[in-house]
Formats: sequence, C-alpha cells, structure tokens
Amino acid sequence: MAKIGNIDLGKFPLLLAPMEDVSDPPFRAICKELGADVVYTEFISSEGLIRDAAKSKVKLDIYEKERPVGIQIFGANLESMLRTVEIVEQSKPDFIDINFGCPVSKVVCKGAGAGILKDIPLMVKLSEAMVKHTSLPITVKTRLGWDEQSIEIVRVAELLQDAGIQALSIHGRTRNQMYKGLANWKPIAEVKNNPRMHIPIFGNGDVDSPERAQSMRDEYGLDGAMIGRAAIGYPWIFREIKHFFETGKHLEQPSIEERVAVAKKHLEMAMDWKGERLGLLETRRHYTNYFKGISHFKEHRLKLVTADDFETVQKIFDEILFQYSDKIID
Repeated sequence: MAKIGNIDLGKFPLLLAPMEDVSDPPFRAICKELGADVVYTEFISSEGLIRDAAKSKVKLDIYEKERPVGIQIFGANLESMLRTVEIVEQSKPDFIDINFGCPVSKVVCKGAGAGILKDIPLMVKLSEAMVKHTSLPITVKTRLGWDEQSIEIVRVAELLQDAGIQALSIHGRTRNQMYKGLANWKPIAEVKNNPRMHIPIFGNGDVDSPERAQSMRDEYGLDGAMIGRAAIGYPWIFREIKHFFETGKHLEQPSIEERVAVAKKHLEMAMDWKGERLGLLETRRHYTNYFKGISHFKEHRLKLVTADDFETVQKIFDEILFQYSDKIID
C-alpha cells in the first residue's frame, strides 16, 4: 500500500503527471473522475510566485474533489524556494512536489528542473531545507541523470530519502534524451529494490497502455505509475488500466457519445475557471484529441480548432454526434 506521509494512496496508484499548460484544474478533474488516484498541478516557478506573477498564482487553484493533490514547484534558489513553500501552504495541498526533472532549456539554463542534476549536493540541500520548512510532505520528481554517463539515481534516491522526502517519482530518461527514445525502467527498479529505500517509488515514462502499467507493477515492482502524455486527449486510460488490473481484459473504448460528453464538460469547466475566451483557446488541444481514431474526422477537427465562441462549438459537437454515433473507432 503506497503512502505519502499519512495519505493512503491504495495499492499501485495511478498518478496524473504534472504537465505545463495541460494539468489545469478542469483536466485534473476529468482525469480524477476517470480513475486517476493522485493529481499534480502544472509546475510553478518559485521566482514567479515570489514576484506575485499572475500566471504563477493562478496555478495554485485546487479543489476538494481533486484530493489527494500535490502542488509542484521548481527553482534553484534556496531563499526563493523556501518563500514559495510558505505561499503554497496557503492553498492547502496534500503535499508539495519539487520538480528536478523538467528538461526544457528555459528552465534548465537557470539550474532548475533537470538542470540541478548537474549539482546533486544542491538538489539534496534544497530538498532537506524544504522538508524542515513545512509540515506538509515533500516529494520529488526527477530523471535518471543528466546524461547516460552520469546516471547515479540509486545514490541520489538514497540522499533524497535521507533528506526527508516522502515519495520519489522517476522519469526513465536522462535530461539529454528529452522525450526521445524509450524510457528505461531498469534503473527505477534498482532504486525500488535497494533495501535502504522505504519511501514509495513511482515510475514515469511511456506508460501508455494497460499492459505497460501492469509491467511496471509486476515486472519492475514499482509502487505506482505516473502517466503524462498518454492521458492528453485520452483521460480514459486510467479507467482502462484499472479495469485491466481487475479483469485481465480490455475495456471497450469510449463511445462517441461519451467522448462528446467529456469534451463538453471539460470545455464548460475550463470556461468557468478561465473565462470563455481563454477557456475556448486553451481547451482546443484537449477536446480535438478526444476524437482520435475516428476516420474522416479532419473537417470537424478543423472546425473545433477554429471555432471562437461556445455556441459554435456546441453545434459542432451536435454535428459529431449526429454524423459519427454509429462509427467504429480504431
């Protein structure tokens, strides 16, 4: 049974990965309803928060129905990170997650995210200071290492556990790999199988099917699976994995009716949270992906990504229901 602090996550929880411009409250709510056990906010800049930047502050919004929920932050300056903890505490998350894994250059060049993999002592120092600065559980998400020549995740995991973190999520790629190639889960299993380790170890990277999740659980022995890109446009993956675990069989794919219903709900929640204009724009990447696998759908996809008012989108959804309700989805 996996736990973060005193929070019981159940047996082999499924975690929605924190994703920039994706893991907002509407998307997290959809994934939670469809089987995600734990969700994370988009990652939040410590420097942005302490400067009171509006884009950073809005990411602190969390709702009771999301729990357990972690707020993820990134940064490389100790004073800024400690001040950020104080700000984050006011939103009352269940835990705070530190991002030591984001590979994008604009984060890495500041020594934050995966950039800190070049300075393990600083990674440990930041983690330990944050643990001591709050009563909330502190967790970490990181990668295997900076590159293939610097993978020492077993030692790093021990150091982070000794610093007091209460769970560790590991993406099975190095920073240099970005998102290319296959994720390597073997080093993550080595962390889990290290007799010194007693905190939950969650695997991340290429969990895109029930079989892959089962492999992470049964072959690699990890404590849970963190799912990111595979959930974008297909939040049903959480439900399908759980059904596969329980029955050994694949659940039928969602019908057109359910896809439309979820897309509508997502859009409505997004507009409630962000306002109609921003809600429409920022939800496009999701609700067009909800219809992947439907043949001859290009015309409606184009309509969805160009519609600029709610009534028009509603009409397009109605058209989709009328035209595709009897179609087989690949």
